[in-house]
Order: sequence, then C-alpha cells, then structure tokens
Amino acid sequence: MFPGFTKIIEERIQKAMMDGAFQNLPGSGKPLHLEEDRHIPEDLRLAHKILKNADCLPPEIELKKEILTTEDLLAGMEDTREKYRLTKKLNFLILRLNTLRRASIEFDMPQHYARKLMDRMENRADEGSKKAPHAF
Repeated sequence: MFPGFTKIIEERIQKAMMDGAFQNLPGSGKPLHLEEDRHIPEDLRLAHKILKNADCLPPEIELKKEILTTEDLLAGMEDTREKYRLTKKLNFLILRLNTLRRASIEFDMPQHYARKLMDRMENRADEGSKKAPHAF
C-alpha cells in the first residue's frame, strides 16, 4: 500500500475510535469464532467463505449430495428400466465428481456398477472351477 493511504486510513480509524464508533459492537468482549479452514488451499479460502456466506456449496459438494440422493432413490427402486436409467445417471455424476477433483486415481469414487461387475466375474470364475473336470 502507498504510505499516503496508510496515513489517511490510520487517521480515520483514530477519529472513529475517538467518536466511539467501535463501542457496543455486536459480539464485543466475546471470543472470536474462527472457522477451521486449513484444509482449503490459501488461494481458495476467500472464495469458499463468500460462497458459504451466500449459502452456496462448492460444485464437488453439490455433486456428492446429488450422488447420495440418487443412490437412495436407486436402493428402493423395483422397476428395471428406471433402475438402469438411474444407474447411468449415477455413474455420470461419479465421473463428473472424479474429474473435478484433479487428484490421483486412487482417490476416485468407484462407479456404481464396478462392484457388481467384479462380483459377477468372481461368480463366473467360481462356476468355471466347479464345472472343470478333475484329471487324476
């Protein structure tokens, strides 16, 4: 900041203090409740605070909420076509979330069908080993 501005600012603060502008402020004398934001990169902290004050969530959190809602809908669904449609939507949401993160693939959320596919492959492998004739 320029030295002239600093002097003007200091003078205005001193005048406001003399006039009593800082007395009886809400929360005066109470401890500050500082938010824990060490997990947020320094260059994003201000943006996150503005979004939080405006009751907006970061896109990653919005996607996580939508994924959970879709999973809940899917859990209670009976119609096969609708289940298939919702599974496609869920996998798309998970893919979007994983691309937003820009992190290692190890931290990616697995898509919904991956677990079922692995179970199916394991079952086929087990069935194949049961059917195979034993050579003596």
